[in-house]
Amino acid sequence: MSKNRDSAGRSSDSAVLAYRKIPLTTFNDFGLAEPILRALVEENYTTPTPIQAQTIPIVLTGKDVIGIAQTGTGKTASFALPILNHIFTKRLRPERKSCRVLVLSPTRELSGQIADSFRAYGRHMKPLAIELAIGGVPINRQIRGVAHGVEVLVATPGRLLDLVHQRAITLNQVEILVLDEADRMLDMGFINDIRKVVAMLRKERQTLFFSATMPGEITKLADSMLTNPEKVAVTPQASTVDRIEQRVILTEKSAKNDLLVETLKTETTDRVLVFTRTKHGADKVVRHLQKCGFGAEAIHGNKSQNQRERVLADFRSGKLRILIATDIAARGIDVDGVSHVVNYDLPNIPESYVHRIGRTARAGRDGVAISFCDHEEAAFLRDIQRMIRITIPSIDKRTGIRPAARPADHHQASNRPNRGRGAAGNNGGNGGNRNGGNNRNGGGNRNGSNQGRTSNRGSQGGNPPIPRAESTPGEPNSIGSVTFLQRGGNRTPRAS
Repeated sequence: MSKNRDSAGRSSDSAVLAYRKIPLTTFNDFGLAEPILRALVEENYTTPTPIQAQTIPIVLTGKDVIGIAQTGTGKTASFALPILNHIFTKRLRPERKSCRVLVLSPTRELSGQIADSFRAYGRHMKPLAIELAIGGVPINRQIRGVAHGVEVLVATPGRLLDLVHQRAITLNQVEILVLDEADRMLDMGFINDIRKVVAMLRKERQTLFFSATMPGEITKLADSMLTNPEKVAVTPQASTVDRIEQRVILTEKSAKNDLLVETLKTETTDRVLVFTRTKHGADKVVRHLQKCGFGAEAIHGNKSQNQRERVLADFRSGKLRILIATDIAARGIDVDGVSHVVNYDLPNIPESYVHRIGRTARAGRDGVAISFCDHEEAAFLRDIQRMIRITIPSIDKRTGIRPAARPADHHQASNRPNRGRGAAGNNGGNGGNRNGGNNRNGGGNRNGSNQGRTSNRGSQGGNPPIPRAESTPGEPNSIGSVTFLQRGGNRTPRAS
């Protein structure tokens, strides 16, 4: 694409200014191709949203764009429509194993929704090859999908690099690069992958950069990728939607499950989206709600792609009314009918709070955001209120008793009398020395005297270890702390 120039070779800045002087109240005002307009009529699109009204004219001129917009503002159409118009007006057959447009997004769900939007808006453009490259599904079908070349490739960074490393695709023919949800990619640790991808692209390209927030690292990334970009911001950065009724309930951590049940029973809800900090926590909430008779499912990085797609489809259709999610997985949730967002765990990143509650009050509706806050999350609440510049009304349901500190299981065990059985249970005497006979490799191990057998009672008073699920980048598991014990003398400390 010829960048920043009109047909006479002049800078496109004048074209941008001309667009800004014209009130754009319908999609017909943009000058989009007829097949695209026909699809928009079928999608019941009538009036452009603010992000669309500002972004589409700029993208049509070929300029780079930085768009600051939250999810649910119509952001996808703001770049998909002008990109499809470019493809329609500049018909070229893609080279084998290449793409003309590359769209990068952080999650499978968001990538799938972007690809679906391109297909919907371009349904009357033939031929139009759109391919989705995401993890969690076999790569072979994706390799076949890009083998003959595609107009649009929507991908997550990791799977795209997998395709590149297998020589299934080259990126030197990309005319337009779209980076969506850039701030979330930073949170998930994808920035280095993005830099690798950008290094493979040709310099003469158009780059569209979208982010809900612009922290310093994201600003540096944008500066390295874009050339004289136009900046579009449809709402104040990190602001919350006025139509959302926000509330905080102060509570103990142990009371959150019962408080969630009480909230679901007393609130008039349509669809409810509940956020937890960890994948393990999301599964625990689901089990408790199901035990109490509520239909609930979880979506997070440990679920297979088929499971995630099924749960999202049920949530969109209304078959599923309660969805438990982590921040990362929720980036792909674009459902208009969410009446309530519940922060079961407050996020430790203030911007994530804005992302979360932005899932409600869509399409002109009102919404409710309820946050549970225990004493350990008080600092998170202060940071959130400082960022959004309001004090959220709160209700205090605490009992006034803080939870006692968790006892150190190993110290507890060391003060108990020996309860071993026979040689395997004899721990070499009392007073906390639990080693059998001359075996000095104890460190908390209850091995018997040269018997090579271990008593199963060695962890009395402690909790069995929780299996550690494989983590997804940016999405923490609930992992206990590691305790080190010094057992007298000069013995080497060992991890419990």
